[in-house]
Amino acid sequence: ALIAALGFVPLGTYRPGFTGLAALAEDNSPANHRLIVVFLRGAVDGLNVVVPYGDSTYYNLRPTIAIPQPGRNLGAIDLDGHFGLHPALAPLIPLWKERSLAFVHACGSPDPTRSHFDAQDFMESGTPGMKSTSSGWMNRLLATLPNKHTSTQAVCMGETIPRILSGPRAVANISLGKDAARTMPLDRPFIKNAFDQLYDGQDSLSRAYREGISARKSLLHDLDAEMVAANNGAPLPDGFMMEASQFSKMMAKDSRIQLGFMDLGGWDTHVNQGSTSGQLSSHLHQLGQGLSTLVKGLGPSFENTVIVVMSEFGRTVRENGNAGTDHGHGNVMWVLGGSVAGGKVYGQWPGLGEGQLYQNRDLAITTDFRSVLGSVLGHHFALEPEQLSRIFPQFSVNQGSVSQLVRV
Repeated sequence: ALIAALGFVPLGTYRPGFTGLAALAEDNSPANHRLIVVFLRGAVDGLNVVVPYGDSTYYNLRPTIAIPQPGRNLGAIDLDGHFGLHPALAPLIPLWKERSLAFVHACGSPDPTRSHFDAQDFMESGTPGMKSTSSGWMNRLLATLPNKHTSTQAVCMGETIPRILSGPRAVANISLGKDAARTMPLDRPFIKNAFDQLYDGQDSLSRAYREGISARKSLLHDLDAEMVAANNGAPLPDGFMMEASQFSKMMAKDSRIQLGFMDLGGWDTHVNQGSTSGQLSSHLHQLGQGLSTLVKGLGPSFENTVIVVMSEFGRTVRENGNAGTDHGHGNVMWVLGGSVAGGKVYGQWPGLGEGQLYQNRDLAITTDFRSVLGSVLGHHFALEPEQLSRIFPQFSVNQGSVSQLVRV
Protein backbone atom coordinates (compact mmCIF):
# COMPACT_ATOMS: atom_id res chain seq x y z
CA ALA A 1 0.00 0.00 0.00
CA LEU A 2 2.88 2.35 0.79
CA ILE A 3 4.44 1.75 -2.61
CA ALA A 4 1.14 2.49 -4.35
CA ALA A 5 0.69 5.66 -2.30
CA LEU A 6 4.05 6.95 -3.48
CA GLY A 7 3.13 6.31 -7.10
CA PHE A 8 5.73 3.59 -7.57
CA VAL A 9 5.02 0.65 -9.84
CA PRO A 10 7.66 -2.09 -10.17
CA LEU A 11 8.95 -1.99 -13.71
CA GLY A 12 10.94 -5.17 -14.02
CA THR A 13 14.44 -5.51 -15.37
CA TYR A 14 15.17 -3.70 -18.63
CA ARG A 15 18.17 -4.80 -20.64
CA PRO A 16 18.59 -2.55 -23.67
CA GLY A 17 19.15 -4.37 -26.93
CA PHE A 18 20.47 -2.60 -29.99
CA THR A 19 19.92 -5.44 -32.45
CA GLY A 20 16.15 -5.30 -32.39
CA LEU A 21 15.65 -4.19 -35.99
CA ALA A 22 17.97 -6.84 -37.37
CA ALA A 23 16.41 -9.57 -35.25
CA LEU A 24 12.89 -8.68 -36.34
CA ALA A 25 13.89 -8.39 -39.97
CA GLU A 26 15.47 -11.84 -39.91
CA ASP A 27 12.73 -13.68 -38.03
CA ASN A 28 9.11 -13.08 -38.96
CA SER A 29 7.75 -15.82 -36.69
CA PRO A 30 4.71 -15.03 -34.50
CA ALA A 31 7.00 -15.15 -31.45
CA ASN A 32 8.53 -11.89 -32.69
CA HIS A 33 5.29 -10.18 -33.63
CA ARG A 34 4.21 -7.10 -31.72
CA LEU A 35 1.04 -5.28 -30.76
CA ILE A 36 0.53 -1.62 -29.84
CA VAL A 37 -2.83 -0.42 -28.51
CA VAL A 38 -3.72 3.27 -28.55
CA PHE A 39 -6.78 4.02 -26.41
CA LEU A 40 -8.71 7.25 -27.08
CA ARG A 41 -10.30 8.07 -23.73
CA GLY A 42 -13.47 10.12 -23.78
CA ALA A 43 -15.27 8.40 -26.69
CA VAL A 44 -14.12 9.69 -30.05
CA ASP A 45 -16.80 10.49 -32.64
CA GLY A 46 -16.24 7.67 -35.12
CA LEU A 47 -18.86 9.08 -37.51
CA ASN A 48 -16.65 12.11 -38.10
CA VAL A 49 -13.50 9.98 -38.27
CA VAL A 50 -14.64 7.52 -40.93
CA VAL A 51 -17.48 9.49 -42.48
CA PRO A 52 -20.47 7.63 -44.01
CA TYR A 53 -20.88 10.30 -46.66
CA GLY A 54 -22.85 7.87 -48.82
CA ASP A 55 -25.62 7.82 -46.20
CA SER A 56 -27.68 11.01 -46.67
CA THR A 57 -29.16 10.71 -43.17
CA TYR A 58 -25.73 11.58 -41.79
CA TYR A 59 -26.04 15.10 -43.21
CA ASN A 60 -29.66 15.49 -42.17
CA LEU A 61 -28.83 14.75 -38.52
CA ARG A 62 -25.62 16.82 -38.42
CA PRO A 63 -26.40 20.15 -40.07
CA THR A 64 -23.37 22.02 -38.66
CA ILE A 65 -20.75 19.42 -37.71
CA ALA A 66 -20.90 16.97 -40.62
CA ILE A 67 -17.78 16.53 -42.74
CA PRO A 68 -18.49 17.56 -46.37
CA GLN A 69 -18.52 14.94 -49.09
CA PRO A 70 -15.32 14.20 -51.02
CA GLY A 71 -14.70 16.71 -53.78
CA ARG A 72 -16.21 19.59 -51.84
CA ASN A 73 -14.25 22.26 -50.01
CA LEU A 74 -12.46 20.64 -47.04
CA GLY A 75 -14.35 17.46 -47.77
CA ALA A 76 -13.66 13.95 -46.53
CA ILE A 77 -10.95 11.94 -48.26
CA ASP A 78 -12.69 9.20 -50.21
CA LEU A 79 -11.92 5.66 -49.06
CA ASP A 80 -14.29 3.35 -50.94
CA GLY A 81 -17.16 5.29 -52.49
CA HIS A 82 -19.27 5.22 -49.33
CA PHE A 83 -16.90 6.12 -46.50
CA GLY A 84 -14.38 8.96 -46.31
CA LEU A 85 -11.65 9.91 -43.87
CA HIS A 86 -11.65 13.16 -41.90
CA PRO A 87 -9.25 15.49 -43.77
CA ALA A 88 -7.23 16.08 -40.58
CA LEU A 89 -6.11 12.46 -40.88
CA ALA A 90 -4.51 12.96 -44.29
CA PRO A 91 -1.08 11.80 -42.98
CA LEU A 92 -2.55 8.28 -42.78
CA ILE A 93 -3.67 8.09 -46.41
CA PRO A 94 -0.31 6.65 -47.62
CA LEU A 95 -0.88 3.73 -45.24
CA TRP A 96 -4.39 3.27 -46.65
CA LYS A 97 -3.05 3.23 -50.20
CA GLU A 98 -0.35 0.75 -49.18
CA ARG A 99 -3.13 -1.42 -47.73
CA SER A 100 -1.63 -1.43 -44.25
CA LEU A 101 -4.52 0.53 -42.68
CA ALA A 102 -8.06 -0.73 -42.21
CA PHE A 103 -11.14 0.35 -40.26
CA VAL A 104 -13.95 -1.66 -38.68
CA HIS A 105 -17.12 0.43 -38.50
CA ALA A 106 -20.23 -0.07 -36.36
CA CYS A 107 -17.96 -1.77 -33.84
CA GLY A 108 -17.85 -1.69 -30.05
CA SER A 109 -18.89 -3.24 -26.77
CA PRO A 110 -22.32 -4.86 -26.49
CA ASP A 111 -22.75 -3.45 -22.98
CA PRO A 112 -25.23 -0.52 -23.10
CA THR A 113 -23.50 1.67 -20.52
CA ARG A 114 -22.90 5.33 -21.37
CA SER A 115 -20.51 5.76 -18.44
CA HIS A 116 -16.95 6.52 -19.50
CA PHE A 117 -15.57 4.76 -16.43
CA ASP A 118 -17.57 1.55 -16.86
CA ALA A 119 -17.18 1.39 -20.63
CA GLN A 120 -13.42 1.85 -20.46
CA ASP A 121 -13.24 -0.79 -17.74
CA PHE A 122 -15.15 -3.28 -19.90
CA MET A 123 -13.09 -2.56 -23.02
CA GLU A 124 -9.87 -2.96 -21.07
CA SER A 125 -10.89 -6.03 -19.09
CA GLY A 126 -12.30 -7.64 -22.24
CA THR A 127 -15.39 -8.76 -20.30
CA PRO A 128 -18.28 -6.35 -20.98
CA GLY A 129 -20.79 -6.20 -18.15
CA MET A 130 -18.50 -7.98 -15.68
CA LYS A 131 -16.89 -5.67 -13.13
CA SER A 132 -15.38 -8.54 -11.16
CA THR A 133 -12.70 -9.37 -13.73
CA SER A 134 -9.38 -8.85 -11.97
CA SER A 135 -7.05 -8.55 -14.98
CA GLY A 136 -6.87 -6.75 -18.29
CA TRP A 137 -6.97 -8.59 -21.60
CA MET A 138 -3.45 -7.46 -22.58
CA ASN A 139 -2.06 -8.95 -19.37
CA ARG A 140 -3.82 -12.22 -20.17
CA LEU A 141 -2.40 -12.01 -23.70
CA LEU A 142 1.04 -11.53 -22.16
CA ALA A 143 0.59 -14.73 -20.18
CA THR A 144 -0.26 -16.55 -23.42
CA LEU A 145 2.76 -15.39 -25.42
CA PRO A 146 6.11 -17.20 -25.29
CA ASN A 147 8.07 -16.09 -22.21
CA LYS A 148 10.94 -13.84 -23.21
CA HIS A 149 12.20 -13.75 -19.61
CA THR A 150 12.04 -9.99 -19.34
CA SER A 151 9.64 -7.71 -17.49
CA THR A 152 9.73 -5.31 -20.44
CA GLN A 153 7.94 -7.71 -22.75
CA ALA A 154 5.04 -5.29 -22.22
CA VAL A 155 5.54 -1.53 -21.82
CA CYS A 156 2.94 1.17 -21.24
CA MET A 157 3.26 4.93 -21.30
CA GLY A 158 2.35 6.72 -18.07
CA GLU A 159 2.99 6.74 -14.37
CA THR A 160 0.61 3.89 -13.51
CA ILE A 161 -0.32 0.55 -15.03
CA PRO A 162 -3.67 0.89 -16.89
CA ARG A 163 -6.55 -1.50 -16.44
CA ILE A 164 -5.85 -3.19 -19.78
CA LEU A 165 -2.41 -4.36 -18.59
CA SER A 166 -3.24 -5.04 -14.94
CA GLY A 167 -2.76 -8.57 -13.72
CA PRO A 168 -0.22 -11.09 -12.46
CA ARG A 169 2.30 -10.68 -15.28
CA ALA A 170 4.94 -7.97 -14.79
CA VAL A 171 4.59 -4.85 -16.95
CA ALA A 172 7.01 -1.94 -17.38
CA ASN A 173 5.77 1.64 -17.45
CA ILE A 174 7.46 4.94 -18.20
CA SER A 175 6.39 8.52 -18.89
CA LEU A 176 7.46 9.97 -22.21
CA GLY A 177 7.32 13.43 -23.71
CA LYS A 178 8.03 16.37 -21.42
CA ASP A 179 7.42 14.22 -18.32
CA ALA A 180 9.92 11.54 -19.32
CA ALA A 181 12.55 12.50 -16.79
CA ARG A 182 10.22 13.98 -14.18
CA THR A 183 11.27 13.03 -10.69
CA MET A 184 9.22 10.68 -8.55
CA PRO A 185 9.03 10.53 -4.74
CA LEU A 186 11.45 7.60 -4.84
CA ASP A 187 14.05 9.81 -6.54
CA ARG A 188 14.45 11.72 -3.28
CA PRO A 189 17.49 10.31 -1.43
CA PHE A 190 15.76 10.14 1.98
CA ILE A 191 12.78 8.20 0.65
CA LYS A 192 14.89 5.99 -1.62
CA ASN A 193 17.25 5.04 1.20
CA ALA A 194 14.31 4.14 3.43
CA PHE A 195 12.82 1.91 0.72
CA ASP A 196 16.21 0.37 -0.08
CA GLN A 197 16.48 -0.73 3.52
CA LEU A 198 12.87 -1.88 3.72
CA TYR A 199 13.14 -4.03 0.59
CA ASP A 200 16.66 -5.47 0.86
CA GLY A 201 15.55 -9.08 1.32
CA GLN A 202 15.10 -11.98 -1.07
CA ASP A 203 11.30 -12.13 -0.96
CA SER A 204 9.35 -11.54 -4.18
CA LEU A 205 8.27 -7.99 -3.28
CA SER A 206 11.84 -6.95 -2.48
CA ARG A 207 13.12 -8.41 -5.74
CA ALA A 208 10.33 -6.66 -7.67
CA TYR A 209 11.26 -3.37 -6.01
CA ARG A 210 14.94 -3.66 -6.96
CA GLU A 211 14.10 -4.77 -10.50
CA GLY A 212 11.76 -1.78 -10.84
CA ILE A 213 14.44 0.69 -9.75
CA SER A 214 16.93 -0.88 -12.17
CA ALA A 215 14.45 -0.85 -15.03
CA ARG A 216 13.50 2.81 -14.63
CA LYS A 217 17.16 3.83 -14.46
CA SER A 218 17.98 1.92 -17.65
CA LEU A 219 14.93 3.18 -19.53
CA LEU A 220 15.65 6.80 -18.66
CA HIS A 221 19.33 6.42 -19.55
CA ASP A 222 18.47 5.19 -23.05
CA LEU A 223 15.73 7.79 -23.44
CA ASP A 224 18.00 10.69 -22.42
CA ALA A 225 20.63 9.60 -24.94
CA GLU A 226 18.04 9.36 -27.72
CA MET A 227 16.55 12.77 -26.92
CA VAL A 228 19.95 14.47 -26.93
CA ALA A 229 20.85 12.94 -30.30
CA ALA A 230 17.48 13.72 -31.89
CA ASN A 231 17.11 17.26 -30.60
CA ASN A 232 20.25 18.66 -32.20
CA GLY A 233 19.80 21.74 -30.04
CA ALA A 234 16.13 22.27 -30.93
CA PRO A 235 13.15 21.63 -28.60
CA LEU A 236 10.88 18.71 -29.39
CA PRO A 237 7.25 19.43 -30.33
CA ASP A 238 4.57 18.89 -27.72
CA GLY A 239 2.01 16.13 -27.67
CA PHE A 240 1.47 12.69 -29.04
CA MET A 241 3.89 12.97 -31.94
CA MET A 242 6.82 13.39 -29.54
CA GLU A 243 5.74 10.45 -27.39
CA ALA A 244 5.12 8.29 -30.46
CA SER A 245 8.59 9.10 -31.79
CA GLN A 246 10.26 8.19 -28.51
CA PHE A 247 8.21 5.05 -28.00
CA SER A 248 8.71 3.74 -31.54
CA LYS A 249 12.48 4.15 -31.31
CA MET A 250 12.49 2.41 -27.95
CA MET A 251 10.62 -0.55 -29.47
CA ALA A 252 12.76 -0.56 -32.61
CA LYS A 253 15.93 -0.86 -30.55
CA ASP A 254 14.79 -3.71 -28.33
CA SER A 255 12.95 -6.61 -29.94
CA ARG A 256 12.07 -7.99 -26.50
CA ILE A 257 9.40 -5.30 -26.13
CA GLN A 258 6.45 -7.12 -27.64
CA LEU A 259 3.37 -5.30 -26.34
CA GLY A 260 2.90 -1.54 -26.04
CA PHE A 261 0.10 0.67 -24.76
CA MET A 262 -0.56 4.40 -25.06
CA ASP A 263 -3.67 6.43 -24.27
CA LEU A 264 -4.87 9.92 -25.17
CA GLY A 265 -7.64 11.98 -23.59
CA GLY A 266 -9.75 14.89 -24.85
CA TRP A 267 -12.32 13.10 -27.03
CA ASP A 268 -15.47 13.94 -25.04
CA THR A 269 -16.88 16.54 -27.44
CA HIS A 270 -20.22 17.60 -25.96
CA VAL A 271 -19.74 21.26 -26.92
CA ASN A 272 -18.33 22.95 -30.04
CA GLN A 273 -17.03 19.74 -31.59
CA GLY A 274 -16.43 21.38 -34.94
CA SER A 275 -16.39 19.92 -38.42
CA THR A 276 -13.30 20.12 -40.63
CA SER A 277 -11.86 22.59 -38.14
CA GLY A 278 -12.27 22.98 -34.42
CA GLN A 279 -11.79 20.84 -31.34
CA LEU A 280 -12.11 17.34 -32.84
CA SER A 281 -10.21 18.23 -35.99
CA SER A 282 -7.30 19.57 -33.96
CA HIS A 283 -7.11 16.39 -31.89
CA LEU A 284 -7.35 14.19 -34.99
CA HIS A 285 -4.56 16.11 -36.68
CA GLN A 286 -2.27 15.46 -33.72
CA LEU A 287 -3.34 11.82 -33.61
CA GLY A 288 -2.75 11.31 -37.34
CA GLN A 289 0.67 12.94 -37.19
CA GLY A 290 1.54 10.85 -34.15
CA LEU A 291 0.49 7.56 -35.71
CA SER A 292 2.42 8.37 -38.87
CA THR A 293 5.47 9.16 -36.73
CA LEU A 294 4.99 5.93 -34.79
CA VAL A 295 4.97 3.89 -38.01
CA LYS A 296 8.05 5.63 -39.39
CA GLY A 297 9.92 5.25 -36.11
CA LEU A 298 9.26 1.52 -36.03
CA GLY A 299 11.04 1.19 -39.36
CA PRO A 300 11.28 -2.39 -40.68
CA SER A 301 9.72 -3.71 -37.46
CA PHE A 302 6.37 -2.20 -38.59
CA GLU A 303 6.09 -5.25 -40.84
CA ASN A 304 5.80 -7.40 -37.71
CA THR A 305 3.62 -4.95 -35.77
CA VAL A 306 -0.12 -4.39 -35.52
CA ILE A 307 -1.41 -1.10 -34.06
CA VAL A 308 -5.00 -1.00 -32.80
CA VAL A 309 -6.76 2.30 -32.06
CA MET A 310 -9.89 1.99 -29.93
CA SER A 311 -12.24 4.06 -27.78
CA GLU A 312 -14.86 3.15 -25.15
CA PHE A 313 -17.94 3.98 -27.25
CA GLY A 314 -19.09 6.27 -30.04
CA ARG A 315 -21.28 9.34 -29.98
CA THR A 316 -24.85 10.22 -30.90
CA VAL A 317 -25.70 10.45 -34.59
CA ARG A 318 -27.64 13.67 -34.06
CA GLU A 319 -25.65 16.70 -33.06
CA ASN A 320 -26.88 18.33 -29.87
CA GLY A 321 -27.89 21.96 -29.20
CA ASN A 322 -24.31 22.87 -28.30
CA ALA A 323 -22.87 21.93 -31.70
CA GLY A 324 -21.45 18.77 -30.18
CA THR A 325 -22.39 15.14 -29.67
CA ASP A 326 -23.31 13.12 -26.59
CA HIS A 327 -22.41 9.62 -25.40
CA GLY A 328 -23.35 6.99 -27.95
CA HIS A 329 -22.82 3.32 -28.74
CA GLY A 330 -21.28 2.07 -32.02
CA ASN A 331 -17.90 3.39 -33.13
CA VAL A 332 -14.98 2.66 -35.45
CA MET A 333 -11.82 0.69 -34.65
CA TRP A 334 -8.57 1.31 -36.52
CA VAL A 335 -6.05 -1.39 -37.37
CA LEU A 336 -2.61 -0.64 -38.84
CA GLY A 337 0.30 -2.94 -39.61
CA GLY A 338 2.48 -4.68 -42.15
CA SER A 339 0.32 -7.82 -42.04
CA VAL A 340 -3.01 -5.96 -42.04
CA ALA A 341 -5.24 -6.59 -45.06
CA GLY A 342 -5.92 -2.89 -45.32
CA GLY A 343 -7.42 -0.48 -47.80
CA LYS A 344 -10.85 -1.61 -46.67
CA VAL A 345 -13.61 -0.62 -44.25
CA TYR A 346 -14.72 -3.83 -42.55
CA GLY A 347 -17.96 -4.59 -40.75
CA GLN A 348 -21.65 -4.61 -41.61
CA TRP A 349 -23.01 -1.09 -41.98
CA PRO A 350 -26.42 -0.91 -40.21
CA GLY A 351 -27.47 2.44 -41.64
CA LEU A 352 -28.54 5.64 -39.92
CA GLY A 353 -32.18 5.78 -40.93
CA GLU A 354 -35.31 5.44 -38.85
CA GLY A 355 -35.47 2.04 -37.23
CA GLN A 356 -31.77 1.41 -37.84
CA LEU A 357 -30.32 3.34 -34.90
CA TYR A 358 -29.61 1.87 -31.49
CA GLN A 359 -32.20 3.24 -29.05
CA ASN A 360 -33.19 5.65 -31.84
CA ARG A 361 -30.06 7.76 -31.27
CA ASP A 362 -26.80 5.87 -31.87
CA LEU A 363 -24.94 3.92 -34.49
CA ALA A 364 -25.81 0.27 -33.88
CA ILE A 365 -23.04 -2.26 -33.18
CA THR A 366 -22.77 -5.09 -35.69
CA THR A 367 -19.22 -6.24 -34.76
CA ASP A 368 -18.17 -6.96 -31.18
CA PHE A 369 -14.79 -5.37 -30.45
CA ARG A 370 -13.58 -8.74 -29.13
CA SER A 371 -14.10 -10.28 -32.56
CA VAL A 372 -11.75 -7.67 -34.03
CA LEU A 373 -9.17 -8.24 -31.32
CA GLY A 374 -9.61 -11.99 -31.55
CA SER A 375 -8.99 -11.92 -35.29
CA VAL A 376 -5.90 -9.75 -34.83
CA LEU A 377 -4.46 -11.85 -31.99
CA GLY A 378 -5.37 -15.18 -33.53
CA HIS A 379 -3.66 -14.50 -36.85
CA HIS A 380 -0.87 -12.18 -35.70
CA PHE A 381 0.33 -14.33 -32.79
CA ALA A 382 -0.89 -17.69 -34.18
CA LEU A 383 -3.12 -18.30 -31.15
CA GLU A 384 -5.50 -21.24 -30.93
CA PRO A 385 -9.20 -20.86 -30.01
CA GLU A 386 -8.51 -22.24 -26.54
CA GLN A 387 -5.88 -19.55 -25.97
CA LEU A 388 -8.24 -16.83 -27.21
CA SER A 389 -10.89 -18.09 -24.81
CA ARG A 390 -8.51 -17.42 -21.91
CA ILE A 391 -7.90 -13.87 -23.14
CA PHE A 392 -11.63 -13.21 -23.71
CA PRO A 393 -13.43 -15.53 -21.28
CA GLN A 394 -17.10 -16.36 -21.80
CA PHE A 395 -16.93 -15.13 -25.36
CA SER A 396 -16.68 -17.17 -28.52
CA VAL A 397 -14.52 -15.18 -30.92
CA ASN A 398 -16.75 -15.25 -33.99
CA GLN A 399 -14.61 -13.26 -36.39
CA GLY A 400 -17.28 -12.98 -39.06
CA SER A 401 -16.57 -10.17 -41.53
CA VAL A 402 -13.22 -9.39 -39.85
CA SER A 403 -11.81 -12.92 -40.21
CA GLN A 404 -9.42 -11.77 -42.94
CA LEU A 405 -8.37 -8.54 -41.22
CA VAL A 406 -4.81 -9.77 -40.63
CA ARG A 407 -2.96 -11.93 -43.15
CA VAL A 408 -1.46 -15.17 -41.85
